[in-house]
Amino acid sequence: MKAIVVRDRAAGTAGMALAERPEPPAAINDVVVQVHASGFVPTETEWPSTWTDRADRDRTPSIPGHEMAGVVITLGYGTTGLTVGQRVFGITDWHRDGTLAEYVAVEARNLAPLPGDVGFTVAASLPISGLTAWQGLFQHGRLQAGQSVLAHGAAGAVGTMVTQLAREAGAYVIGTGRAADRQKALDFGAQEFVDLDNDVLEDVGGVDLVFDVIGGDIQHRSAGLIRAGGTLVTVVGPSEARPDDGLTVDFVVESDRAQLSEIVQRVRDGRLRTNIGNVATLDDAVAALNPTERINGKTIIRVRP
Repeated sequence: MKAIVVRDRAAGTAGMALAERPEPPAAINDVVVQVHASGFVPTETEWPSTWTDRADRDRTPSIPGHEMAGVVITLGYGTTGLTVGQRVFGITDWHRDGTLAEYVAVEARNLAPLPGDVGFTVAASLPISGLTAWQGLFQHGRLQAGQSVLAHGAAGAVGTMVTQLAREAGAYVIGTGRAADRQKALDFGAQEFVDLDNDVLEDVGGVDLVFDVIGGDIQHRSAGLIRAGGTLVTVVGPSEARPDDGLTVDFVVESDRAQLSEIVQRVRDGRLRTNIGNVATLDDAVAALNPTERINGKTIIRVRP
């Protein structure tokens, strides 16, 4: 099968290449999916799991990409809940070869059925961004109607999901980003926007929840904005930033079939819009994953026409 592979950690995405790789077998409780579209997170080449297995052994050349939509073609021994020919979408295991390939083996529990009226390109943009937003807001942030959310990176793939889901839940959303991000953040539902290069973040005042995708100084300053009992939720790793009277939660997104189904239903009925920045074919994936200009939104690789 054709796949995008990485061999050199130091080279990052610049070290990616299109190559021929063996088709994966279906292990116990696995399915093999014919990939139609794959999402990609630019920081994947910095994740240890891209390069090593759970025993810290080198597993290069490895196939990146962990979001996908496609069709089940093989069931592993003992696999239940899915059928051959079924349309599915979801997240693959971090330590296994990923979805920038014509076929991928994935645990069945990590996939959800994909309704026929949602295209593969749209579906592939949902799993990591949608689940990250959902879990950060509702599981870790315990968001309630009437609360306020400061959503950093509000024009990005995760930020636009955070904004829309928080608004639907009855929250007041303040988005942040660069000046060029303002209109996009507002279009996706932010009620205010803070230009982090030119505005004063502290002018926002107190908020109930900060959703952080930036880290560093912005994260530390944001902790000081959290009201008593509020939460700083971050996806950029363990943090020393602490609200005076609240919680800091850093988390890694997990696959959840029920949550995926909730997210895709919102897409079907128009409550949730995807944020796709660029779409390319597998043959053109290396160039698409090494953009020459900043792209706000999810990069999708269409593996099959």
